[in-house]
Amino acid sequence: MSVLVTDQGFQTPAPETFATLADLAQHRGAVELAHTDDPSGLGAELANLSIIRVTTPAFSDGRAFTIARRLRMMGYKGRLRAHGPMIADQYAMARRVGFDEVEIPDDLAQRQPWDQWQFRADWQSHDYQSRLKA
Repeated sequence: MSVLVTDQGFQTPAPETFATLADLAQHRGAVELAHTDDPSGLGAELANLSIIRVTTPAFSDGRAFTIARRLRMMGYKGRLRAHGPMIADQYAMARRVGFDEVEIPDDLAQRQPWDQWQFRADWQSHDYQSRLKA
């Protein structure tokens, strides 16, 4: 099981079937990218996707953040979900690079309850670049 973290709190993720990049033709609107996948492989299908889930094997592996940023720069407007053992301290950065939500394992949600994630949910207030431009 897993827990979905959004700016509004913890939620139970709806059951969805994600196609891999190798099985892109059978996507049904949902694709899962590994942290090693090249998002440019989505090509013209990018506009037909409603959700992309990017998996990461460990909180110390930042490649999912790069993939999220690249997808947003490629024009992806749908839901973008990080999936894996991300920690609450990374939530603000995940939101800044383009993730809409983070899916974490149940045991991690128990060790880091919602109040630790909520502390970082106001991620737009802590954007130093905006403060420098003001």
